Amino acid sequence: MAGIGFELRRMLKKESLSGKLQGYAFSAIIGSGPWVLSIIAILAIGMLNTRGGATAAFVSDFQVSITYLMASSLVATSVLQLMFTRFVADRLFEHRDALVLPNLLGALLLTVVVTGLFGLAVAGLWLEGSVLYRLCMLAGFVILCAMWVVLVFASTIKAYRRILLVFLVGYGITVVAAYGLRHMGVEGLLLGFVTGQATLLFLLLAMVVRQYPGQQLLAFGFLQPALIYPSLIFTGLFYNVGVWADKVLFWFHADTGVRITGPLQASPVYDLPIFLSYLSLIPGLAIFLIRMETDFSERCEQFYTTIKDGGTLAQIEQAKKDMVASVRAGMLAVFKVQGATTIILLVMGGEILAWFGVTTVNRAILNIQLVGVAFQLLMLSALNVFYYLDQRRAALLLCLFFLVANTVLTWVSLQFGPAFYGYGFGLAMLLTSGLGIAMLARKLDLLEYETFMLQPAST
Repeated sequence: MAGIGFELRRMLKKESLSGKLQGYAFSAIIGSGPWVLSIIAILAIGMLNTRGGATAAFVSDFQVSITYLMASSLVATSVLQLMFTRFVADRLFEHRDALVLPNLLGALLLTVVVTGLFGLAVAGLWLEGSVLYRLCMLAGFVILCAMWVVLVFASTIKAYRRILLVFLVGYGITVVAAYGLRHMGVEGLLLGFVTGQATLLFLLLAMVVRQYPGQQLLAFGFLQPALIYPSLIFTGLFYNVGVWADKVLFWFHADTGVRITGPLQASPVYDLPIFLSYLSLIPGLAIFLIRMETDFSERCEQFYTTIKDGGTLAQIEQAKKDMVASVRAGMLAVFKVQGATTIILLVMGGEILAWFGVTTVNRAILNIQLVGVAFQLLMLSALNVFYYLDQRRAALLLCLFFLVANTVLTWVSLQFGPAFYGYGFGLAMLLTSGLGIAMLARKLDLLEYETFMLQPAST
């Protein structure tokens, strides 16, 4: 995200208050990405289908169906996302931009074929409902899987206004189309969602094609064994499965799960608070994008450039101090903004939930989840630094710890009953973020040693 982050930072340098607010607004929306915007769109569709204080019965079927699409698509593409991101980053670093588009199209072809075959089997053998419902679920799954691959490139495009416009157009069409087709029931809402997401996918793809013109149609260089990093494959898988582990446990637990449509289950007592809590990340993600993805990336590049150019020991040590200072300042800024946001929402949580017409039990879970997602943002900050420093093993271990902690602690909380719902996720994020910060501190202390002493010996 550094490329777009630098552009946003230029906007923030404007002296006017409106310029600064505009910069943070852009970074908040772009940093949130489709994950948070999808939650907003789903909630908006639900509210538009509310009449006389009663929500149409098929809206819950739609919301649960979309949740499963988001979860399954993120997990399905998690084995490719980080590996492909690293491939693209290396090619851009080598100034071999012509390889970007052919490999993107190759990755998309592979994604569409594999996820299409898998989705076809699931739609035919597991899902229930009309043929149109199953086709919409299949199309939505494949489109979202392709979306996560294309989004690898969206962050490298510096046309931030255009990216913002594309996001707003895509999700605007999603909401409007779903509302216009609501007379068809859940199939109409799903068709509207698929239409909006397909529009967003092709608009983003068009921007990438324009930014990185290629000399051939397809390439599969990213699948070369020498260019594959298994640790990145498992890091992405562990993280995405870890994110959904607590939700799946609540969906299929006897005391909290409810069958909504066909085999799809949900947890009314848990789902709304956790999804609302993720909306609280928008301010923190704005700071994350601007501070962690720009200030730190600039200092990191300066550190390695100093080494590559044969800088003196004093220059290298100063470059490292500047980089460490940027990490501390960035994480502190993220902590302050997200902490303030969390405190405000803890005070207003009752009013927010009352607006959605939910119970006091949800209020207790929401409070815990708000704190949990705040710690999750700190974990993401630590992971971001690990990726820049090429500390793949540290990132892998952190994501594995997150997966195990969230699964085990959520299961334990379910055994203790409603009073402990949500504590599993909250405690897992507290422990994971604490471990990540401790690991990061140690890695930064040993940075010179690992940079020089662990390099292959020259002959």
